[in-house]
Amino acid sequence: MNEAVNRLIRNLKDVPAMPNVVIKALDVVKNPNSSMKELGDIITYDQSLSLKVLNIVNSAYYGFAQQITSISRALTILGMNKTKNLIITVAMKPMFSSEKNKQLWEHSIKAAVGCEFLSEHLNIRDCEETFVIGFMHDIGKIILNMQDPIVLEKIKQCVEDGSDTIEVENVFLQTNHSEIGAELAKKWQLPILLTNVIKYHHTPLKSSMPVECSLVYLVDKLIQDKYNPKTIKSEYFKNLNIRLDNPDVLRESIMSRASILINELSN
Repeated sequence: MNEAVNRLIRNLKDVPAMPNVVIKALDVVKNPNSSMKELGDIITYDQSLSLKVLNIVNSAYYGFAQQITSISRALTILGMNKTKNLIITVAMKPMFSSEKNKQLWEHSIKAAVGCEFLSEHLNIRDCEETFVIGFMHDIGKIILNMQDPIVLEKIKQCVEDGSDTIEVENVFLQTNHSEIGAELAKKWQLPILLTNVIKYHHTPLKSSMPVECSLVYLVDKLIQDKYNPKTIKSEYFKNLNIRLDNPDVLRESIMSRASILINELSN
């Protein structure tokens, strides 16, 4: 482990734990012998989770013509991976409960929706996994936001003035949210794909999984509050085998779709 990362995590009183329901859902989905019923049971045993999942399934985000009134029916329609995505999104929201993390939570939702949207429309990769890598990519910022508020404000100001996020974090902390997030992912025993994307989404060409990292890199640029298409490095398009002729239109589609899910999850 990077010594700076080790120091940051070691000095924290409460390093967040991965919600147990998420661990169970990931275990069920990755096991080829698991059944739909096992995943349904995880949701059914948690009443608040059940209600939220059903609310989202019946929202405009999915736009199903008929009302879905049971978890088993939702599972049948969505399938295991999309249901897993919902479980992760709902169950991890309390981890973003502080005021500092509220903006991070919304950014994570936008990234998840954006990665899923691009992979569906551009046929980049299995879109069911891209939702999760988008949602998890900045998870290291949860630890980052627990640091000295004065230092965090200096970092924020430098980034707002146009400095590179990773470079600024390295200067002030001798590490950055990507490295911190990768170590947190290891602590949580997340799949290798997630850990890799978390670590390399700012530097896709250094990754052994450049396609997935490039996808998150591109979406991350498109959903920034201070969006500037000129900052998107075109060499990463080669990994995705796409052309980006209308980034503004793509951004609008992502933001519009994400706002539906954010509003539903905020209720």
